[in-house]
Amino acid sequence: MREGSRAGRAVYAAAPVVVAVLAHIGPAVTWLPELRRRRFPGLAGQGDAGHVALTFDDGPDPVSTPRVLDALDGLGVRATFFFLGENVARWPAVAGDAVRRGHELAVHGWSHGRPWLPSPGRDVRDVLSAAHVVGEAAGQAPRWYRPPYGILTAGRWTAARRAGLRPVLWTAWGRDWREDATPASVRATVAAALRGGGTILLHDTDHTSAPGSWRATLGALPGIVRDCHEAGLEVGPLGRHGMTGAGADASGGAGGGAAGGRHGPGGCGDEGGRRAVSDGADPP
Repeated sequence: MREGSRAGRAVYAAAPVVVAVLAHIGPAVTWLPELRRRRFPGLAGQGDAGHVALTFDDGPDPVSTPRVLDALDGLGVRATFFFLGENVARWPAVAGDAVRRGHELAVHGWSHGRPWLPSPGRDVRDVLSAAHVVGEAAGQAPRWYRPPYGILTAGRWTAARRAGLRPVLWTAWGRDWREDATPASVRATVAAALRGGGTILLHDTDHTSAPGSWRATLGALPGIVRDCHEAGLEVGPLGRHGMTGAGADASGGAGGGAAGGRHGPGGCGDEGGRRAVSDGADPP
């Protein structure tokens, strides 16, 4: 009886911890692409049906990011870069170069960790610190936040709200972080999930990816942009994605794109020819 009583007390004592962990991890279910697309289109990055938002994670990097910026210059396209605070602090000139070339900077956190255990103080410090250095590099406060790995815990939701940031994940990715990624595989993976109004996730560095994987991204960019343009879709940053008033705004406000932004830098501007690149399902 005593052993059973002790076991019962242990379970009772552990219950609040289990509840806290579940409450912390629960919102991360939004990582599931189909659930996100259907129930949280704003969080998925769903915007203007005639526009595609092009976004990059994990930079800046002094070797790969400039190569990606050069490629975007050649394509006449602007994008949103979700930079890690620790990388901006290490290479502020690279982040500044992205701004000078007309790109939008956003927050990817301070470092690229997986926050499985609750730590609200850590999450707030992480996001606020990253928002500060990204804002200094951009010359203005950032608007968007994408958590590492797309894991949006309760702590990260709260931290984003404290920093005045709106969480945005993605509707299509290229799996360009893999060791076996090629330009052809990245382009095909994006096309399989991309619809008009979607947000593409790529990487401008191998900071947390297979070494050299950014070269596959670089090789895929012309084809991805061409596919969008041939489908009558403009390509540009989140700030011109027409997301004003969409759901999943952690800051509680609109947090979306500029009015009339569909015809901003890098757009292909064919309103009569809108159609999706592919009707394929979102990636897993």
